[in-house]
Amino acid sequence: MADERAWLGELLASVESAPPEVAVAVLAQLLARKLAATEVSFLITDLGGKAVVRLTGTATEGGPEQPQRIDLRGSVYERVVRSQQVQVHVASGERAGEGGPGPSQIIAPVSDRGDAIGLLELTLPVLPDRQTMQLIVEAAHALAYVVIVNRRFTDLYEWGRRTTRLSLAAEIQHRLLPDSFTCDTGRFIVAGALEPAADIGGDTFDYTLDRHALHLSLTDAMGHDVQAALLATMVVGALRNARRVGGTLLDQAQGAHQAVADYADRAHRAFADQSDQVREAVIRHGGQVMATGQLLRVSLDTGQTTFVNAGHIWPLRLREGQVEEVAPLVDLPFGVTPNPGYRVQSLDLREGDRLVLLTDGMLESHVTETGLHDLIRETGEWHPRDAVRALTEAVLEFSNHDPRDDATVLCLDWPMPNAAYIGPRAGSERTMPS
Repeated sequence: MADERAWLGELLASVESAPPEVAVAVLAQLLARKLAATEVSFLITDLGGKAVVRLTGTATEGGPEQPQRIDLRGSVYERVVRSQQVQVHVASGERAGEGGPGPSQIIAPVSDRGDAIGLLELTLPVLPDRQTMQLIVEAAHALAYVVIVNRRFTDLYEWGRRTTRLSLAAEIQHRLLPDSFTCDTGRFIVAGALEPAADIGGDTFDYTLDRHALHLSLTDAMGHDVQAALLATMVVGALRNARRVGGTLLDQAQGAHQAVADYADRAHRAFADQSDQVREAVIRHGGQVMATGQLLRVSLDTGQTTFVNAGHIWPLRLREGQVEEVAPLVDLPFGVTPNPGYRVQSLDLREGDRLVLLTDGMLESHVTETGLHDLIRETGEWHPRDAVRALTEAVLEFSNHDPRDDATVLCLDWPMPNAAYIGPRAGSERTMPS
């Protein structure tokens, strides 16, 4: 085992010295030599979490071409992504001229803290023994760190995640989101999803940790396209700016409100001397500049939760198999004036609860409130990473993949100690109950 650990250290050292754009390919080549593998590939998950793209290996598509999309639904890749367990498949029949099983295909999850980054796929001439399997698992975990570190320096990994071209609004919007949509700390799990991933404009979610608390936010900037994305940029920037200097929830809310209000005031002054026709067009295409939002702070020691609701739709809470609305006092959206200020409220969060924050795009006219509650309950034992995707995909299906608004979900599990999650069955299809 000491030798294997030493080899893994040498592997990481070799990868560290490689250029960022080929770091993963170098790791794959070294792993192939170590295990005498005939093929080693890294497949990265796309932005929507519905497909993977092969970035290394003999079948790799490179350059500016559209990445090759491999649909997850019903595939062995889906089983690995959802279960986060290694899958081994032995070819049927016998190797030519010999007895025994044929080549083995091993697919291992490449993940970090619950974030399903992609898959490591290997083809070995024989069935791997226990020591080899352990080395593959450790190499897959190391690969996650290699991707996380090197994607700061190259667009290769971002290129691989884009199986559909992003709109300009979506390009701006994705820069506002966390680098990882899922965070599993052992103490809690948080996961977010939004659709349509390639054409969003206005919705954001965010989370971060300090020594004492988990901070969450979900915002919905008014409008669509680039203007909504720019407004969302100011809101998220103001929230982070206040939070990162130790500001309270009230400081964050007031900062976001002031940023939007100042922006609206500047815009109104700029157009005050325009013609009536121009002013009418501005109103028709924008109206009042504002954003709704929810800000939460969860104590890591006690689970005590406080939050601010700025004109946003109510959260949903799953507790002991029952879904209920959390009905807070609702303050004005950010940017609406005159504004009497914001109130910090308490939220009842207990061990074993699942809290679901969502934007109004989740309430498509085709989706009934009962159906949404039913789906939250049906996916209650799923990992939040998979549950949020099921929720947003249901909206896409019911809107014929043409939703009128962004559909965004942020899910927090505050689990009991040693809680176990049951992933969805591979190939299972979930739709919104009527």
